[in-house]
Amino acid sequence: MQTRFILINTSHAGNVGACARAMKTMGFDDLVLVAPRWPNVLRREETIQRASGAIDVLKRARIVDTLNDALQGMTHLCATAMIPRDFGPPVVTPREHFQLLINQERLTQSGQGLEAKKAYNFGIAFLFGSERFGMSNEDVYRCHVCLTLPTHPQFGSLNLGAALQVIAYEWRLALGAYPVQSATPAVTLADAADISGALTHIEQALVAIGFLDPQAPKKLMPRLNQLLNRAAITTEEIHILRGVAKMMIKSVPVEVR
Repeated sequence: MQTRFILINTSHAGNVGACARAMKTMGFDDLVLVAPRWPNVLRREETIQRASGAIDVLKRARIVDTLNDALQGMTHLCATAMIPRDFGPPVVTPREHFQLLINQERLTQSGQGLEAKKAYNFGIAFLFGSERFGMSNEDVYRCHVCLTLPTHPQFGSLNLGAALQVIAYEWRLALGAYPVQSATPAVTLADAADISGALTHIEQALVAIGFLDPQAPKKLMPRLNQLLNRAAITTEEIHILRGVAKMMIKSVPVEVR
């Protein structure tokens, strides 16, 4: 699916850069500006700084005079407006609408032959109005749907870059999210033998410091066993516990043991 983000009459250069950054984080790069306040907005220092590395998106971006020019090739138009219009398109949340689109797309593709699939074209455009006035009624009316975010009823105002980030995130989830990369190395869980050895060591330490009476241990050790099982303890953590037990034993004078 071809995806395009369209900014209409944008007045702040920094917002253009923020939008480019938001798009790149979600893997999108088709940005079109309709009659922005600054003709050179894509090259302004504030734009580049706020893009924070998404320079390739800015270089690829286009500036056009009219919304018609920006919509070429797009087949499904999504307005983004906080205030519903009396005669406008249906107002839905992004997640609700995107799931519907994906389901429809799957049905369409599954029912087509190979040649028809090659010719099939679906282009979705997300339209954002100016920071001061939002989208005009005329622009909203021509859209298939009006996306609105489930914000707090008394404060639904979002910065342009933040609003685009949410829409881009929801659309990326619908298309198929990127895998999350773990920042920590994989761990190895301790096996039963490791846990048994650690409990024996801990028991010796508890006896040494006088916390556990070996003549009347009651159910302390079984309970500690269950605690370690619930903790899904790793081999490295077993080594730490055994190190603690070792130091506990060493701290007790020999004549007291």
